[in-house]
Formats: sequence, C-alpha cells, structure tokens
Amino acid sequence: MPDRTPTPPAATAKFIFVTGGVTSSLGKGIISASLAKLLQARGFRVTIQKFDPYINIDPGTLNPYEHGECFVTDDGAETDLDLGHYERFLNTPTSQANNVTTGRIYDTVIRQEREGAYLGKTVQVVPHITDEIKRRMLLLGQHGEFDVVITEIGGCIGDIESLPFVEAVRQLRWELPPHDSLVIHLTLLPYLKAAGELKTKPTQHSVRDLREAGLQPDILVCRSEHPIPPEMRKKIALFCNVQINSVIESLDADSIYSVPLLMRKEKLDERVIKKLKLTGGAPEPDLEIWKDFLGKLKNPTEEVTVALVGKYVELPDAYKSILEAFVHAGAQNECRVSVRMIQSEHITPDNVAQLLHGVDGVLVAPGFGERGFEGKLAAIRYVREEGIPFFGICLGMQCAVVEFARNVLQLEGANSTEMDPQTPHPVIGLMAEQKLITQKGGTMRLGSYACELRKGSKAAKAYGRNHIEERHRHRYEFNNEFLRQFEEAGMVASGTNPDTGLVEMIELRDHPWFVAGQFHPELKSTVQNPHPLFVRFVRAAIQHHKQLVAV
Repeated sequence: MPDRTPTPPAATAKFIFVTGGVTSSLGKGIISASLAKLLQARGFRVTIQKFDPYINIDPGTLNPYEHGECFVTDDGAETDLDLGHYERFLNTPTSQANNVTTGRIYDTVIRQEREGAYLGKTVQVVPHITDEIKRRMLLLGQHGEFDVVITEIGGCIGDIESLPFVEAVRQLRWELPPHDSLVIHLTLLPYLKAAGELKTKPTQHSVRDLREAGLQPDILVCRSEHPIPPEMRKKIALFCNVQINSVIESLDADSIYSVPLLMRKEKLDERVIKKLKLTGGAPEPDLEIWKDFLGKLKNPTEEVTVALVGKYVELPDAYKSILEAFVHAGAQNECRVSVRMIQSEHITPDNVAQLLHGVDGVLVAPGFGERGFEGKLAAIRYVREEGIPFFGICLGMQCAVVEFARNVLQLEGANSTEMDPQTPHPVIGLMAEQKLITQKGGTMRLGSYACELRKGSKAAKAYGRNHIEERHRHRYEFNNEFLRQFEEAGMVASGTNPDTGLVEMIELRDHPWFVAGQFHPELKSTVQNPHPLFVRFVRAAIQHHKQLVAV
C-alpha cells in the first residue's frame, strides 16, 4: 500500500467540495454561497469555484433558454450564473479561475498533447483529464490568498459527464492531509402528499451512488418542504454513514438571502469548522449588515412595479442578475420592487400603452438579434414620450439610440447594423476591432472597462463620482459620427471611454429619468453594495408612483 501523497507545497487553503443528488436545481450554488458567507463573517478568507460538466468551453455561446444568463467577470470571463450568486453574497469579485468546464479541461489537455507534453504516452481520462481537473481545483488555494476554497460540482451524482470531476475529488481526498478537505452532499427529501410524510430513500440511493464513486460525504444538506423529524435525521445518518449533527435541514426559504441565517441556525458553519479544524476565526459570525439588509427587504415602506422588457422572459434565470439587482436596490430604498416580465415580441405601437399600463418604470434588457427588437423600440418611445422612468442595458441602450434617431431626429430607416447591415443611418455599428473576427466564442468586448462621466449628469449624480469601471459584453457601439446630432436634440453622451471615445452611457436632458449604459451594471450589484444606477432608477420609480397617486 503506497503512502498517502502529501499536500502540494503551495496549497495553503482548506478545500470543501459540494455535490448534488436526486435532482438538479436544488440550490448547490446558494448553499455554497451561504456557507461561504458564514465563514467570511467569522473572518475567514473564502472563495467559491464552479466546475461544470458540459463540453462548451464557456457558456458564452449558449442560448439563455439553455443555461440562463451568462455572467461576466472583471477579467472578461464568460461564466456560469452561479458566480453571480458568489459575488452577490461575498461582495468580492470572481475571475476566470472560478469557473471551469469539461470543455476547457479537454481543450487544455488536447492542446498539451498536440505540443508533445505527454512524451508519447497514451492520453486518458485517468490520469490526464483528472490531473488537469485537480490542478485547477487547487489553483485558487496555492497563493495564500484564501483560507477556504469551496468547489461546487455541477450536475447530479450518477450523471456520466460529471464522473471525471467526482473521480478527481476522490483522488484529492486521498492526496490531501486529513482535515484539509471535506465533501458536502446536497439531496432532496420529497414529500408524498398521499402518504403524508417525507421520504429518505432517494437520499440513501444518492449517497450510495456517491460512495460507489469512492466518495463518502462528511455532511448531508437535505432540501425539504417540511421540517425533518429527529427520528428521520437519525435514520438518514445511520444509512448514509454520517453523524446525526451532520444531517443539515434546508427548508424552502422566502428569499435566497435568508438561507445563510437558516444554515447558521442549523450550525452548518460550526460543523465545517470542526471537521476542517479551522482556527483563527471569530466565535460567532458577524451578520449585522446582512440582517439589516433582510430587515429592509422584508419590511418595505414603498412598493413600485417595474416592467422588464426582454426576449427571454419565459426563463427568469436569463435575467438573474437584473432581478437580484432590483432586490438589492429595493432594499436600499426600503421598497418592494415587483417586476412585470414582458415579452418584447408581443409589444406593438397599438398595444404598448395597455401592456405598460400602471408601471412605474421600464427596463429594456440586454440581448442579441432582431427578434423582439421593434417591440423594444415601441416600449422606449412610449416611456420617453410619457415621462416614465427608463433604464436601458447594453442592447437596451442601443434600442434607445435607434428609437431616438427614428422618431426625434427623423432619420428614416435608422438602425443598428446588427439588425440591418444596409441601414442608411447606422447609428449603432460593429466595433472596429470586431469586424475581422469570425469565431463567436469569447471574442466580444468582454470584462471591465473605464468610463468617464459627464459632470452634472444624472449618471454622475447616481454614482457620486466621475470615473467608473463597468463590465461589458457586446460587439456593437454607438456611431460617433451621429453624436453632434443626438446632443443638439437632447440625448447626451453622459459617459465615454477615456481611451477610445466609445459612448458608454446616454441620457435625456428633459426627462425625469432616461438613462442607459452600454455595459452591464447588474453584474456588480451585491447585497452590501447595491448598484447606484439601480438604486436611482428605483428611486425615480418611487417618485413617479407618488405623482400618479397624487393625481
């Protein structure tokens, strides 16, 4: 029997692996983020990474209906939407290293094989693919920056595509010293209404599958619609071979932001600290800011209705960060923001007033392609003319520019070259550096870029400063050849890139709140730092609502 392989010398962090079973969409990302929040609140330095089993290099080319939104990091990585949860909970940025896919793993190994890095050996899933997975799992813990690295494994135990990740975790558990790693397994306890009871068999089978793959969970987190009786916890512990106090109840919550407090009540953080022998943290987590946020969230003094106009509204996850940014901004304003999702394809000049009746603000969402484009223009014209607060994001800004060009500047046929390459008035055009690009994946203008705000503008007042940095994901830009015409007519460039002169933000002078940005502000909104543009937009919606009530 060989000796246990020592920890790699540079690995200074402890590692937590979160797996899931029984069904998908149980909330591994929320559990991971909640545990990370609790550990962070005790003073530990924590990061979370997501390993996804699909073959795509990244989700950048995936249809939002397939995968939800594509979350973009400061360093320009197109990543899984769970990284948005990580940032919103921890208030710290993630990077390319925090999201890895099977496609990226295989791409790296195949490139190395082509370069002769394996010296003629037969390249196999074990050890070459699993070695690359292990290398990336350990990466964030090798520089002394973090005390704990939480790794969420996508998919369900038993899925063929996730087996290499599970095998890599098994090997790491064997290689790392005792108490340097643990496995948390998230399962479902279904409630059978006819029987009137929760059932543990799916959890038992899920743990059995996990153990067959060589992993014994240290902690079980059991999702449930009903409280788990003590006898049932004992049964789960017995048949799944874990301690009774390591069976954690995860009841359905009224808000994802309540989950850290529920996990604290279940002492999940205490079990983790004890099993990993973590030292140096505070005796209790400091959650006062979090509790203050929840207090405002659950006890609003105002309520507004905001329309979200987009082409993927049938799947709310397609606009996950926008919806969460409204939660943060709403709490900041002590306001409940009800979001009315409106399919832009359904909007016409004839029905726009009916569809937007009673809303206190309209956000036109990002997206690609011409489907639903004209509906967005109709919505923007209506709110511009009616003085309803408007917020445009990415394509939403481009739509505002096209609508203004057509209906105010009277430039007939004005358009974006994305929608009409032959438009006589290309007020939105393909960025110069994008014109020779043929590959779609990872080639847009991605990541954080600087923006200088015009002094005295609504944007500058919202931010409280004149220099900002925001995250981008686009190929098309405002055509500066038309800038003088727009500004003379009342639409000003309130934000520009200092290096390229690219128009980053536009706003109307004579409108209560008509602001749009080429970037994605929703990606930087967190519980502790709600995004200022969302905060001001909600504030404008509150003011509009009060004026309507007064009338």
